[in-house]
Amino acid sequence: MAVGAGSSHEEPALLISTRKKKDLPKASMTKRISLRNQQGQSMTEFALVLPILSLLLFGVIQFGLVFNNYLTLTDAVRAGARQAAVGRHLSDPQSSAIAAVRGAATDLRQSDLNVNVAANPGWTPGSEVTVSADYPYRISLMGLVLRSGRMHSTTKERVE
Repeated sequence: MAVGAGSSHEEPALLISTRKKKDLPKASMTKRISLRNQQGQSMTEFALVLPILSLLLFGVIQFGLVFNNYLTLTDAVRAGARQAAVGRHLSDPQSSAIAAVRGAATDLRQSDLNVNVAANPGWTPGSEVTVSADYPYRISLMGLVLRSGRMHSTTKERVE
């Protein structure tokens, strides 16, 4: 009885171990197929998200270029106002202020840059001089113009 019980007890264990060996190739095959399916899903998700990411990236680049132009314009106007404030003794202080603005705005297209200099009531010490300039900007993504116009910058100084 002990032999019969032991042998009948070992048969199911052998069957279980044989089933595991038979199922093992199927499990690895299923895992391989599952991995391939996930790679295809990743590529599909990437293809769907790529246009949105590229629009966002190009938008940031366009905004950065416009902001750089604005900073250049603001700095150039400040330089022109400073020249106007200290240049009252020159023969033509207005032209020297305009030249200072254009000289500081070398990164901007000079033909598109408009500069105005006004001194109230004149070029006397203590009077106020105003230097203003404007420059065109355009934000476009993939050929579509989202926003365009002219950026303005104005600086006031007292004539020394």
